Amino acid sequence: MANRTYTFRIKLKEALEKTDMTQSELAELTGLRRATISEMAQNTRTVMNKSHLAKVMDALDITDLNDILELKVEITF
Repeated sequence: MANRTYTFRIKLKEALEKTDMTQSELAELTGLRRATISEMAQNTRTVMNKSHLAKVMDALDITDLNDILELKVEITF
């Protein structure tokens, strides 16, 4: 039986570069703590709050989840 490991990656650094926005500016726009934005950008958060992700997507004018979130699936036997 195959085992699957799912890894989610938030592509926040890339999205910020595209919009020429800083993490501090994003924190101010979303009302999220700067530490939260930093953890999201570094992919060190272990839990992703859907409302936080929605606020980030709104602030960056992202409508396609694939533009901000990546799912990697590893299959082992």
